[in-house]
Amino acid sequence: MSIRMLRTLIAVSEHGTFSAAAESVFLTHAAVSQQMQKLEEDFGIRLFDRSRRSPELTPLGQAFVSRARDVVAAYDGLALAVTGEGSVEGTIRLGAVPTTLIGLIPVAVTLLKRDFPALSVTIVPGLTTNLLQQVERGSLDAAVLTRPHVVPRRMVWNHVADEPLELLASHDTASDDPLELLATQPFIRFSRQAVVGGLIEAWLQQRRIEVRESMELESLETISSMVLANLGVSIAPRPCVDHINPLPLKHIPLDAGGLRRQLGLSSRADNARPRVLRILHEKLVQAVGIGVLDPSSL
Repeated sequence: MSIRMLRTLIAVSEHGTFSAAAESVFLTHAAVSQQMQKLEEDFGIRLFDRSRRSPELTPLGQAFVSRARDVVAAYDGLALAVTGEGSVEGTIRLGAVPTTLIGLIPVAVTLLKRDFPALSVTIVPGLTTNLLQQVERGSLDAAVLTRPHVVPRRMVWNHVADEPLELLASHDTASDDPLELLATQPFIRFSRQAVVGGLIEAWLQQRRIEVRESMELESLETISSMVLANLGVSIAPRPCVDHINPLPLKHIPLDAGGLRRQLGLSSRADNARPRVLRILHEKLVQAVGIGVLDPSSL
């Protein structure tokens, strides 16, 4: 048994098939199959049900994967446990919800790279639920995301910013009343697969507001472009770090109730690089203080 075999097993669990796992760990399908057979022989247990067209983990195999994650995490943190965290270098894999990629993440990573040039950051975009799962599995070191309704027990949540949700409308619309615009204009919905989309839907239902939905989109840039073209109105978070040249739209507060989404940095409590994550969190908060993506000022 080797750590590499355990990494391959975890990849099979995450990707669902030997073929997909092989691509992710840069092995052939045959090599993955051989490694899994060797693991079963070494431990004398059946990890996979091979009676199916595509081998599936047995209940014992699923339990084995859970412990394998702990072993791999302990191995990855072994050098740090002996020598301390030392210099801030190497690579971290950071997940980020799409709305943060136009301002917050570029500014924060620029600040991070300026102070710690030996640290490399790999950005992985995704929605909150998927990113949380990747952090829990250990395939991401941390993720910047919308606070979920329940933070998983093994996860740490560090608040970064509150972003008020507002109505986006074209300057061609005559009214500045959000309720009137929602009642009379086509509604461009923020994807309900995103946590923030669920917040918006809950707000509409609580106020019994019926909208004429015209489209449902995931990207804030795409939504803003549709609104700019006067194809409808939308509800979206006001970015805590804006672009230096934002699209010319109306940004109308919804109500005095303070509808907002919380952004934060989420990581596993047992992450082997707590110092790097503390520094990353500091840079995210610093970016919020700057408030705008302006390369000339960074």
